[in-house]
Amino acid sequence: MSLTQPNRPSPPSWKSALTWLRRNLFSTWYNSVLTLVSLWVVYQGGRGLLVWMFSQAQWTVVQVNIRLFLVGRFPVDQLWRVWLVVLMMAAVTSLTAGILQSSRRGLMGVGLVTAGAVGLVPLFKGQSSDIIWVLAIGSMALVNLGLGPMLKARLPSQRLSRGMVTLWVLALLSLLWLLLGGWGFSPISTQQWQGLLLTVLTAVISMGLSFPLGVLLALGRRSPLPVIRTLCIVYIEVIRGLPLIGILFVAGIMLPLILPSHIQLDDLVRAICGLTLFSAAYLAENVRGGLQAVPQGQIEAAKALGLPPLLVVWLVILPQALRSVIPTIVGQCIGLFKDTSLLYIISLVELTRISRTVINQPRFIGRYAEVYLFIGLIYWLVCYLISVGGRHLERQLGVE
Repeated sequence: MSLTQPNRPSPPSWKSALTWLRRNLFSTWYNSVLTLVSLWVVYQGGRGLLVWMFSQAQWTVVQVNIRLFLVGRFPVDQLWRVWLVVLMMAAVTSLTAGILQSSRRGLMGVGLVTAGAVGLVPLFKGQSSDIIWVLAIGSMALVNLGLGPMLKARLPSQRLSRGMVTLWVLALLSLLWLLLGGWGFSPISTQQWQGLLLTVLTAVISMGLSFPLGVLLALGRRSPLPVIRTLCIVYIEVIRGLPLIGILFVAGIMLPLILPSHIQLDDLVRAICGLTLFSAAYLAENVRGGLQAVPQGQIEAAKALGLPPLLVVWLVILPQALRSVIPTIVGQCIGLFKDTSLLYIISLVELTRISRTVINQPRFIGRYAEVYLFIGLIYWLVCYLISVGGRHLERQLGVE
């Protein structure tokens, strides 16, 4: 009796590559023409871009103003607070990622990103303390990525989910308390929160507040009570019919005129209110689509078991509805992050506004391409990370 070797996939060869090219890019004469034209366009555009990037562009504008892009005019002697906030969020995010995704790709990715960040610090005239912070953040992320699967294997899922929700809430509260000035630290006005720091915080807080509001609006639109259903429909349709810039204008300029004189809202609070109200209306429609996708038979079965209406919604309807609309919720998060570029109309110096400040410096007047290419890279990187996180969550929940 002979032992046969198991069938293993053959390594890729030139023949398989040529077969793929012939099948996908050169299957017909017009596909061949389109392929050659596309390659010529990519070559011409890419060659010009690379020549400009490495021989004509003046990247000194980014190197000198990197702190302005990231934190704006945040006090230099208090930058350790921002580093500590990044360390906290990296710890919580990596622990969550380790629980949701137990593969080793995350460890390799964090290691490569940490090594690259350490190498880039001297290029941007960073100090040795910055390298120490980067190493601490990378080490914390690596440890938590390895710790996540261990916690997932040893703790009950219900207890683990409650613990993670509590951890995220405590982390966000500690973040705000630390940046505003807590634990005996000197207070820092939100007017000094600028650049990428302001953009990320505004987007995260607005999405965190708009999610429960959007779920309530979606449930209210399907409510059997006519008053609640009508109010939710009117709110959703009115907000969706207005542009975001108009809502921000109302929240930033007209809201102080409407409120009593003794109530003075901070500019950042008004911006978060506008973004939250706008995002909640669109999120409500996304969640409503998920609610309509839940089979009616499961709802009737839950009622037949004697579950009260609140538990039917909480245990049967919402889990299935939210699970089916994860891609749209991720898209909403990406859109909200990019919408923060409109906060300049209420005098908030976010990432796009800080770029105009950099361009107005006498030394760098006219360096539009370098500055906007850099902030465009930042926007793309953050949006890509959100998209990757959403795809991992979809795989874990079996949405795909």
